[in-house]
Amino acid sequence: MCCEGCERRVKNTVSGMKGVKSVQVNRKDSRVTVNGHIEPKKVLAAVTSTGKKAEFWPYVPYSLVHYPYAPQAYDKKAPPGYVKNVHQELPTPNAPEEDYTWLFSDDNPNACSIM
Repeated sequence: MCCEGCERRVKNTVSGMKGVKSVQVNRKDSRVTVNGHIEPKKVLAAVTSTGKKAEFWPYVPYSLVHYPYAPQAYDKKAPPGYVKNVHQELPTPNAPEEDYTWLFSDDNPNACSIM
């Protein structure tokens, strides 16, 4: 968005939609944040109808990503404190995914399959 007129046009278009509770426009980042109960594709279509290019925001805050060093997470266009929302291939650190009880035998407590 280049001027206040563009910002106002997008804000008025989106805020007039049914289910929208609040609209925040950040002209510096060219970002529109919409809160409410509405389908994202409808918001995208409404913004596109104003003549502006629109796409879903591809970035998430750095603190919400479990492994921010994943390949393709960093983007030079990302604002400070944000990384690209990519599929995290590594499991979360505190997620118990493997059951280690099979490594030990109840029949022989001195036996351990790790040794």
